Amino acid sequence: MTVRERAVVAGWNGFIGHRLVEDLTERGYDVARVGRSGPDATWSDPAGLARLVDGAALVVNLAGKSVGCRYTDANRDEILRSRVETTRQLREAIAAAHEPPRLWLNASTATIYRYAMDRPQTESDGELGSGFSVDVARSWEDELFAGELPGTRRVALRMAIVLGGPASDLLGRVARLGIGGPQYDGRWFQHRRYRGIGTNPTGGPVPMHHSRGRQRFSWIHIDDVLASIRFIEEHAGIEGPVNLSSPNPSDNRTLMAELRRTVGMPVGLPATRWMLEPAMWVLRNESELLLKSRWVLPERLQSAGFTFRWPDLRPALDDTVGSRRVHGAPDEG
Repeated sequence: MTVRERAVVAGWNGFIGHRLVEDLTERGYDVARVGRSGPDATWSDPAGLARLVDGAALVVNLAGKSVGCRYTDANRDEILRSRVETTRQLREAIAAAHEPPRLWLNASTATIYRYAMDRPQTESDGELGSGFSVDVARSWEDELFAGELPGTRRVALRMAIVLGGPASDLLGRVARLGIGGPQYDGRWFQHRRYRGIGTNPTGGPVPMHHSRGRQRFSWIHIDDVLASIRFIEEHAGIEGPVNLSSPNPSDNRTLMAELRRTVGMPVGLPATRWMLEPAMWVLRNESELLLKSRWVLPERLQSAGFTFRWPDLRPALDDTVGSRRVHGAPDEG
């Protein structure tokens, strides 16, 4: 009888986690799931978590409160805590394991890089930014790479905006409402929601840029997230930060035009920041999703030979946002 290798997926109950559990199961893993309510281990039971990790071949951590919310003080604290503390618990469990996993993949975010309009950001020459979202990502990765784990390869998955889940659903909703024109940054009331956080907070006033709707939009299809994880498993030389993003980023103006085409909405009113901010308040999200210029390239994946199934934006949107219109699937919110 063949013994199936164990994969531990922490924070499995989001859309990426559900898809990953299905993919790993289809690939022959015995998948154990960790979350606030299990089912195989919970964060409140360190001993149970340690038993699952010991002897596992693979650990993937996707845990963390969704950033699809308003950055109130309570939400800010929970966004940081839920990432750093779960990563710390896993690191301690791996450090104590008699048979540590060969590979530990931990979610991160491409938002760790600075606002970029001048050049793309890669793992080798990218510059980290400042402010709340960047500080969360820094703290997250600092916890992942802390200490010595000689038996375990560690990779931070710096994911761009993933098409196929809540972020692309929100963009589709904006387009369907007829306000799917380009979004223009500009002056707005100063607030403290984007201020730095953690042990070494960075950032100051709310950033404002005159990008004229040309802020860059880096993205990746959910299928390529799963394929990237498998590729990293199979290529033992890949470790450290890895950008998970399409090799063909777009910009906001092009993104919104493609979204209008995808959802069949001929009208798309452009939105200045004065229009966008109240709309995002109603949608209970933050405007940086649309206003930050994220220009990220997957240098490490491509140099290792990874081939993207969905390298171009139009077919990727047709497959994700467009398929929901065709099949009548509800938004995930």
